[in-house]
Amino acid sequence: MLKVEHVTKKYGKTIANDDISFSIDAGQIAILLGPNGAGKSTIIKCIAGLLRFSGTIEVDGHPNKSLEAKRALGYIPEMPAIYDLLTVEEHLEFVRRAYRLEDDGYGRSLLERFELWDKKDKLGKELSKGMLQKLSICCALVHKPRMVIFDEPMVGLDPHAIKELKQLFREMKADGAALLISTHMIDSVEDYWDVTHIMTGGRIAATKHNTPEALRSQSLEELFFEITESGQVNG
Repeated sequence: MLKVEHVTKKYGKTIANDDISFSIDAGQIAILLGPNGAGKSTIIKCIAGLLRFSGTIEVDGHPNKSLEAKRALGYIPEMPAIYDLLTVEEHLEFVRRAYRLEDDGYGRSLLERFELWDKKDKLGKELSKGMLQKLSICCALVHKPRMVIFDEPMVGLDPHAIKELKQLFREMKADGAALLISTHMIDSVEDYWDVTHIMTGGRIAATKHNTPEALRSQSLEELFFEITESGQVNG
């Protein structure tokens, strides 16, 4: 569903992503775990088609900047990109029209789930930070993407929204969607992940699969601190 091959992103002489490669299959949840400044958001933006890079990225078998890839992709940025003068409900209508979709009621169900339906007539500029994050999630999911990338999705969410989002992760996985979740908070990924890529210094330093054998040998938390505090890179 997602294939990232030898992606490098430079800002002048600074290398933000250094020869990154990984893939995510349908029905799989992958985590990008790393401290602030590790390069997680940069590779996320490269996948979303917001940055130029060297290397190749494919979404559902198509180049990531193609229309076919964009139809299959949902992107929740770290900072919500909301229009000040559109209402909550108008945001979802805007997205549906962009994808030329009829209103099947899914948008309303998302708003209800994240306790935004009673705010449907509020303008974007009237929403709190947490509401903006919840609306951003709803906008990214209303077209039912098959590949979804989340950049620090839990930041600013209330406990109810966090519970609903984690349940959505599980439902999308069961439905065959592929998910990539970027975070620096180990406790937020819990037990629903299939594979975790630990990033540091713009590179993937280690990859851990969620199997009993792998977790018996070393926990995700132990591996994370071993990598990030020692500065080692295993490739």
